[in-house]
Amino acid sequence: MDTKEYLEYIVKVIHTTVVATADDEGLPVTAAIDMMDADESGLYFLTAKGKGFYDRLVKRQYLALTAMKGKGTMSSVAVSIRGKVRELGNERMPELFEKNPYMKEIYPTEESMRALTVFQIYEGTGEWFNLSKKPIERASFTFGGAEKKAKGYFITDACIGCGSCAAVCPQNCIVTDSIPYIIEQEHCLHCGNCLTACPVGAVERR
Repeated sequence: MDTKEYLEYIVKVIHTTVVATADDEGLPVTAAIDMMDADESGLYFLTAKGKGFYDRLVKRQYLALTAMKGKGTMSSVAVSIRGKVRELGNERMPELFEKNPYMKEIYPTEESMRALTVFQIYEGTGEWFNLSKKPIERASFTFGGAEKKAKGYFITDACIGCGSCAAVCPQNCIVTDSIPYIIEQEHCLHCGNCLTACPVGAVERR
């Protein structure tokens, strides 16, 4: 999947997300927010200008969200986003109402719609995490020019090939065909067992 497909999955398959912002004391506040559209430029959603959520968005211009789908832990897919937000005002409002017709039941008149404004998550990083597959599947992505950084656990040239890390990996995602060993990042849980088990400190966390 590419970045646009991850963003569209949030909108079309999951839709309702849990969004975190920070209040004036720097403490986290969560809210359930529908992501209403996506394109190669990011995600779009609506909120009312009278809400505390709106105030936090304007002040912080940053949020984090998680969208989850699945009936249980082992059938779940999660997509998480951290990124910058900006207010677009009435721009895209007709389009978002057309794509999300249930909004007309909540704000049925043009006068009531004036309480709303459009926000865009325009730059950020994301992570896809799928527990329904064996081994688990994970991927990271960026959009809007955000810098992509390697995250997770990596085995360096200090590896001696002892096998201690592979023995404690719950997903069996450490390839031992050559030295240094290689961690398959797309299947790694980021549990840290390999870092703890390595007797020579050849595993590093980035």
